[in-house]
Amino acid sequence: MAEPKRIVLRDGSVRYRLMVEGGRDEHGKRIQITVTRDTKKECLAERARIETERRAGSFIAPNKITVGEWLDQWLEYKQRDVEETTIRAYRLALVHVYDQLGHIRLQELTEDHVRDFVDGLVASGRRAGGERGTRLAISTVEGILIRLRGALQRAVVRKLVSVNVASQVRPSLADKKTDKRERDRPKPWTVAEVQLFIRGIEQDRLFAPLLLSLMGLRPAEVCGQRWKDLDLEVGLLSITITRTMIGNVRVLEKDTKTASGERSLPLPRGPWDALLAFRQQQAAERELAGEAYSDTGYVVVNELGMPLNTRQLREHAYRLMRRLGLRQVRLYDARHAVLKALALSGVPDVILAAWAGHTNAAFTKRKYVSIEAEDMRGAAAALDAFHGVDQKALG
Repeated sequence: MAEPKRIVLRDGSVRYRLMVEGGRDEHGKRIQITVTRDTKKECLAERARIETERRAGSFIAPNKITVGEWLDQWLEYKQRDVEETTIRAYRLALVHVYDQLGHIRLQELTEDHVRDFVDGLVASGRRAGGERGTRLAISTVEGILIRLRGALQRAVVRKLVSVNVASQVRPSLADKKTDKRERDRPKPWTVAEVQLFIRGIEQDRLFAPLLLSLMGLRPAEVCGQRWKDLDLEVGLLSITITRTMIGNVRVLEKDTKTASGERSLPLPRGPWDALLAFRQQQAAERELAGEAYSDTGYVVVNELGMPLNTRQLREHAYRLMRRLGLRQVRLYDARHAVLKALALSGVPDVILAAWAGHTNAAFTKRKYVSIEAEDMRGAAAALDAFHGVDQKALG
């Protein structure tokens, strides 16, 4: 085994250098590591450390890849596992990481780097198109951290770094409290608002598709509904495909987001009757349009049979909300109101999750079921009974 070579530097100082075999990289290329130390003993000790770690499988070979370059590789890798729309969401989430941490070498990234990045993001981050001074929501920052942790964990697996320096970084408790106190979060419709909307749109052409949104379907699931997926004899709706949008511009037809998203739901009487009427209306429109009609098979179509996308359905719903003087909420937020209503009515957690298209009932309740003061009115009445208060006398 070669001994360290004595090197005399320009200033006359002496150092020792040797080459150590570092194995091969992921492409099969031989790795040779140059070790330079002040003494021969230090050189030999470093070689022994590298060889010991190689035998143990824990050796991390030096490399110059930056955080930004690694994120590019990670996103390319993730394309094997997630859909195009998800990759786009990942890229958007990582914009700030590229901008502020992308130039740092991956092996030089520290927990302090990540913590300072998170604190700065909470303090001064801006939402795209947001008003001056608008900070990123804590939930947005946490989403960015999730993506960064995932990328760094993959780097650990690939033996590019030894630890995931983002694994223990979180927004501070003080920032979370401030965000909760100051951020105006839009609330889903109340039961009264949902019922007012339904009564107000009974004569609208898209009454049936909008009712599907009000039984908990995602907008992309509503727009992906085909007549062949509906059994209107027994009142059963099957969700097998979705029609979503990329960048609010291009329509993408694809399978459901997860395996649990592909499901069959019994139709409540209201949507069932509305779909029967809508099918008859489309038959009349087809006869009236003649050859100009395109029989695409979708449920949510215009008068000539062309399918509507989620943006068109959303904008139509917004116009109806404005006409009725209702708070404007996203159709996706209507899903929150539906799942909350089901939960409060006593629907078992396992049924609630299956209805939503989730595998985890705890996730469904945590994400969609937020309890407001009015929702606890029954608990107050129960305490009146416990305290011996006569509700009839109070009324």
